[in-house]
Amino acid sequence: MTSKYPYQGLGIKLGDPFAVTYKYYFNKKMAVAIDVGKASSGLYNRYFREKFDQYVIRDTFATSDASIDYYTHKVLSDIIGEVKLLYHIDASMVSQGLQVYVGAGWEWKNTKLQYDYTYKADVFSPDKFGRFERTRFTMGPQAVVGIEYANFKIPISAFMELEYFADIQADPGWRRAEGGVGLRYIF
Repeated sequence: MTSKYPYQGLGIKLGDPFAVTYKYYFNKKMAVAIDVGKASSGLYNRYFREKFDQYVIRDTFATSDASIDYYTHKVLSDIIGEVKLLYHIDASMVSQGLQVYVGAGWEWKNTKLQYDYTYKADVFSPDKFGRFERTRFTMGPQAVVGIEYANFKIPISAFMELEYFADIQADPGWRRAEGGVGLRYIF
């Protein structure tokens, strides 16, 4: 493939998130990438478990002997959108077609959770089960570093990237490493 800038790539990213990925290459140095997909909810299992106490309003259980205990939770949906501006550095001295990139972006994440719990009004009453749902919307900046290989003998690029996300919305100060590997068809 003998491509001239600008060109585009469309593909899939495996990791956190599992996403459809689009990349627009302005020139040899600059590109923008957009990923939309599903978060790897299992990686956040402990985090969502710890959020249970924030969602429960204990004031509604009036007696001092009342108790409410976490039982389990389920992620009903977990959608992520990312936009990243990337700066590419030619690394062809290592391997023809190899590039290293760094960048910054913004991430949005919408998660719908379902919590199950047990409730006991007093020490003499049997356990009762309850359920509630919560939707969490988070967003924040992210830093990106990655490598990409495309020699254009076939119109495919392979990439691997690591992202560092900082939440400023639902849980300010919470940070998380994310990333994945993927392939894009170049056109």
